[in-house]
Amino acid sequence: MNLPISDETLNKVLHEMDIDHISDATIKQCCGVAKALEDLSGTRFSHLEFGVPGLKACQIGVDAQKRALDDGVASIYPNITGIPELKANASEFIKAFINLDINPECIIPTVGSMQGSFNLIFQCSKLQKEKDTILYINPGFSPHMLHSHVLGINYESFDIYNYRSEKLREKLEEYLSKGNVAALLYSNPNNPTWVCLTEEELQIIGECATKYDVIVLEDLAYLGMDFRTDISKPFEAPFQATVANYTDNYVLMLSASKIFSYAGERISLVAFSNKLYKREYKQLKELYGIGRMGESFALTFLYVASSGTSHSAQHAISAMMKAAVNGEYDFVGETREYARRAHIIKGLFTKYGFNIVYDKDGDANIGDGFFFTIGYQGLDNEELLLRLLRCGISAISLKETGSRQAGVRVCVSVLSSDQDMQLLEQRIKMFVEL
Repeated sequence: MNLPISDETLNKVLHEMDIDHISDATIKQCCGVAKALEDLSGTRFSHLEFGVPGLKACQIGVDAQKRALDDGVASIYPNITGIPELKANASEFIKAFINLDINPECIIPTVGSMQGSFNLIFQCSKLQKEKDTILYINPGFSPHMLHSHVLGINYESFDIYNYRSEKLREKLEEYLSKGNVAALLYSNPNNPTWVCLTEEELQIIGECATKYDVIVLEDLAYLGMDFRTDISKPFEAPFQATVANYTDNYVLMLSASKIFSYAGERISLVAFSNKLYKREYKQLKELYGIGRMGESFALTFLYVASSGTSHSAQHAISAMMKAAVNGEYDFVGETREYARRAHIIKGLFTKYGFNIVYDKDGDANIGDGFFFTIGYQGLDNEELLLRLLRCGISAISLKETGSRQAGVRVCVSVLSSDQDMQLLEQRIKMFVEL
């Protein structure tokens, strides 16, 4: 093992990749740095930076997609609002695991949640003339903020770290009372912290959204993965926690990437509340000729973005959702493997003096899942990342996610074997010794 990597080698790679500060690097840049260092050292890194699925894709989806291709759908444009069977099965899936009654017409497939959020942010900024700003509850998935930057849309954000429980209401009121916020966005469970909003906090968000006529964009990419609450039994409580229980001003994003480990086919769903889907916006009508929220999203914004979503992949997610609703596929049980890995990896870091940065939901410790965050004895983002890289550990800075705390995000998805865990422990020990 050709570790630790020298400061000179690391600095040379960063210079060649035009990275002034590793704490400002994007996920893709961090992956590139790790790859370059792997090539130079001849040593495979412990990759904690990239949130890719670490499980095999659901075979039910694979089989359904193959059948669809054999049936000739590759030569046929799908309806841009989604094939009928997908919309029906998705409506049942949402009822079975979230306990919401959302009409099939209000559910639209997108090319991953990334396309869904991009177009929703764009659309929301065009609904009402005075509302031109997106509010992000951070830390968050960094490309969400990049959406606003690329589109030239105003945005604001705050770090939820010091604003839990009733303090969240005060913070939201501070921003929403200005009257310029069109939508607010967050993920739950949260990427990167794995913080899960409590029912009290979801109620606060819902009440504020209704009071100030703001749309909540709720990213449920990790639906069912707060394993402290088992939502695996269809149509039986408990259900996935959601702001939709407290406001009609919501849009949910449900991705197949993590829920079904089906990331490669880029398929997800956007689900509008029944009321919001039909809501008429005068400015949408004036600008684009279609005023109703749901129809405008599909026929204006998605139409010019991609003219729809993969026909065969729609059959895949439809079949996976139907199987889950019928009790034939336990997607929660499948993804529980991430909790096992997180428990081990958290234990390794805390054993050697690291701390969990975002550690609580109310009075409860955060759950074990896809992500968590770590800090170390006063090191800032830059110092921590540089020292981890020297020891063969690649991660991303919390700064990149909109956090104001010092630390890094850990993704557990690609560390699966005993050997992976042993190598990680060796490298953590090396870090401490350095």
